[in-house]
Amino acid sequence: MRLPLLPRSTPLAAAVAAMPPRRRRVVRAPSLTPSPPQLSSTPPPVPSIEAPKPETPDHHDPTPSARRRLPLAAGAVEAQEEWHPLPLSTADLSLPLTLPTGQTFLWRRTSLSPLRFTGAVGPHLVSLSHLPDSDDGRLAFLLHNDGGYPASSVPSARAALSDYLNAAVSLADLWRQFAAADERFAEVSARLGGGGARVLRQDPVECVFQFLCSSNNNIARIEKMVWTLAGYGERLGEVGGFVFHRFPTIERLARVSEQELREAGFGYRAKYIVGTAKELQAKPGGGEKWFASLRKKELSDVIEALCTLPGVGPKVATQYLLPELAGKSLTPKLSVIVADAFVTRFGSYAGWAQNVLFIGQLPAQKLVVAQVTSDNGTTKPTKRKRGVQPKPC
Repeated sequence: MRLPLLPRSTPLAAAVAAMPPRRRRVVRAPSLTPSPPQLSSTPPPVPSIEAPKPETPDHHDPTPSARRRLPLAAGAVEAQEEWHPLPLSTADLSLPLTLPTGQTFLWRRTSLSPLRFTGAVGPHLVSLSHLPDSDDGRLAFLLHNDGGYPASSVPSARAALSDYLNAAVSLADLWRQFAAADERFAEVSARLGGGGARVLRQDPVECVFQFLCSSNNNIARIEKMVWTLAGYGERLGEVGGFVFHRFPTIERLARVSEQELREAGFGYRAKYIVGTAKELQAKPGGGEKWFASLRKKELSDVIEALCTLPGVGPKVATQYLLPELAGKSLTPKLSVIVADAFVTRFGSYAGWAQNVLFIGQLPAQKLVVAQVTSDNGTTKPTKRKRGVQPKPC
């Protein structure tokens, strides 16, 4: 079941055990008091070439690098890495509750111990991890392509991550308000550890095309499709056997044919992806400028605008807050009614509450926990219903 769009601000074992402990050098961050970003109408993830690497990575990299996590043989010593702290504790952002729970499908686990996720944020290829020697589980990043990519540096990566992670929003305060306002939220919050599921502020192009892949699909297949799309972008580097790319531009996606995507396994979604790319390309000033303009509009206007894109439409209602709408398809008007109901209950950051309630519905085995157990990657896929929820970023 998918929840409707909400308003603004609106989350081996043996081989690993044989590895020696990683040496980290934590670089103290300068005083960082980010100014509040313009929070988008980002809903949680529930609205409805170069050939990329397979989903099971090939753990062989002939070009080791001191700033890149590579598989180690027992007894090997890895070069020192420079980790840069971010102003976010585990309570503010839990990686297992934020990255692999349906908001984005482009991050990969490149280490189990310590738990580490790697992905591209614009031109920056970064790994994120909670510092093990920090009392509050401080989040830190490792920049892999510093100096190897003209637009990437530690200061610019820090700024990009702060925006992408919505670092200016105090999650702990929000969760306390939500728990006081709603018994169901309080129960889910306690089960998830009391905090850490954060709403990302993704690039609109990257966000929309990811969710065009989610229609009537399961998580594993969505990830494969999104990974294929990303492969049309510029190569940033390889970490842990995965090759990472900057997400392609609208212009690059517009040159991909429907037949090419169908042959890659996209099915009927191929026509939506190609159609949306061409539609965005034709917008006055370009698709990026058009997306940016939506951040200044009212929710109802944003929904209406996004629904003009091929394959984008409102989705089904929640069975929790408005049970009388369960099983019904939502028109744009009903979608706004549901959003208003959430705002009445949770306030202007209702989308963040919806994100937590969605995560609370995921099968337990889909949540990555600190104590990782081997399941051979054979978890049962979670279905997404037909249609794509409009998801402005």
